[in-house]
Amino acid sequence: MNAIDASSADRAYPPLAEIYDPLQAAQCPEGWIVGHLGQSLDGFIATEAGDSRFVTGHANIQHLHRMRSLCDAVIVGAATVAADDPQLTTREVPGSNPWRIVLDPRRRLGMQHRLFQDGAAPTIIICESNAATTGNPARLPAGVELLPVPADDAGLDLRAAIAALAMRGRRRLFVEGGGRTVTCFLQNRLLNRLHIAVAPLLIGHGRPSVRLPGNTSLSSCLRPRHRIFRMGA
Repeated sequence: MNAIDASSADRAYPPLAEIYDPLQAAQCPEGWIVGHLGQSLDGFIATEAGDSRFVTGHANIQHLHRMRSLCDAVIVGAATVAADDPQLTTREVPGSNPWRIVLDPRRRLGMQHRLFQDGAAPTIIICESNAATTGNPARLPAGVELLPVPADDAGLDLRAAIAALAMRGRRRLFVEGGGRTVTCFLQNRLLNRLHIAVAPLLIGHGRPSVRLPGNTSLSSCLRPRHRIFRMGA
């Protein structure tokens, strides 16, 4: 690659440090919320059967672990826990494990999943207020806490959840999945940034990435400022 080509590539693909700098604690005292999804070229995060290991490559897995290490808490929906049984720790990189936050409005999850059993970090289940006493009656393992918040027909009050986490000192939040959870944060205009890792893969049909209500005109669609980063293959 000659000097001109290299300069063009640097402008097209900025250094990865630009992704992480805003999450330094001194730079976001009021909080920062980042969503992330890894998807195929045709916009799916898993097959219809739920196979998602791994849509993206190892470089993006390391990116996820870096994001976890820089954030106060990582957030996933109950469907992601049920399908993937994630640990949500920082095994691939140096750094402390974040708090693990699971959005489980009606407390349908059992306590057998790894993040409820491994004791690797404080884990909070955010549920509807009335599900705190009427949901899954299983005893909560040590290190697992219920956090009831208001809800309506549209789901959990995410702003109330964010405020409750801030009261516990959790202001840098990483919304790691799945598609429905990230979409809810995006639709409520709660994300400071959205990372979408696009892999050279065609799934054909499966579990969708971001899905917002349709618009009749392009002028009504979201057109965020964007940057492109190379991340492995």
